Amino acid sequence: MAVYTKVTKKELQKFIANYKIGNLLSFHGIKEGVENTNYLLKTETGPYILTIYEKRVRKKDIPFFLSFMKYLFLKKINCPLPIPRRDGKNLGVIKKKSAAITTFITGKNLSNISQKNCFTLGKVIAKMHLASRNFKLKRPNDLSINEWEKILSACKKRISPLTFNQLSQEINFLKNSWPKKLPKGIVHTDLFPDNVFFKNNRITGFIDFYFSCHDFLAYDLAVCINAWCFEKNGNFNGKKSQALLKGYSKVRKLHKSELDVLPVLIRGAALRFLLTRLYDWFRHSKKSLVKPKNPSEFIKKLKFHQKMEDSNYI
Repeated sequence: MAVYTKVTKKELQKFIANYKIGNLLSFHGIKEGVENTNYLLKTETGPYILTIYEKRVRKKDIPFFLSFMKYLFLKKINCPLPIPRRDGKNLGVIKKKSAAITTFITGKNLSNISQKNCFTLGKVIAKMHLASRNFKLKRPNDLSINEWEKILSACKKRISPLTFNQLSQEINFLKNSWPKKLPKGIVHTDLFPDNVFFKNNRITGFIDFYFSCHDFLAYDLAVCINAWCFEKNGNFNGKKSQALLKGYSKVRKLHKSELDVLPVLIRGAALRFLLTRLYDWFRHSKKSLVKPKNPSEFIKKLKFHQKMEDSNYI
């Protein structure tokens, strides 16, 4: 979450008049995140989140994201519920940009992650995957392996020839190793600690579903192992990855085919975030209020995965 588009109180009052959420009492921008503009609204009926969709989110994809959140909410998976307007639509317009209001998720992001937290995360991800089995809409993963060469090419002039060649070789390795058939479903693909809220060691909700898509279920776990199982000093914690997978398997048993290829998916997830962070780093405007995330974290993680013994993940 972040603030790119500034709005006035009068503009917000006019916007929320289209919703049955009462009068606006207060609001402030949420600085965390990098993709969309977000405001915390306090109205007569409670707190809400206003999301104003910025350039990376395509307008045609927004109904998918909002429908998926509503579907999960109705399936008892804790996530923001889109609030319909008085005309029944979930999407409005403010400052000539698409925008939506959702319910507010209580809890906080974890600053220190334990094995127990990883176990709990695994269980809730599995519940989400099972709950989404009958969701009818589909959206391809537009940041998956077939897109990585394009992203790398867009960064070519800003990185050294050596780095470009090394990343090209990694893409070729992953293309040759990438599975063709695994259990699929709707996956979040961005479950970093800042998108998961906890209270008293219990997950109160997942947020930021704006990369969700139809892909391998195990890919969500690959992203989470990269995001949750490295310590602040950069060292990998195998016990955390084992706890994550154990928690997941308590709810949905992983197929042998998924476990066999998990190291490749983990390596691919590291490359995906390395490439998109490189892209954002080089295209960052100095005028922007939001600082892009440093890609160096995933350079180190990718190098680690390239040397990793497969059995140490599980």
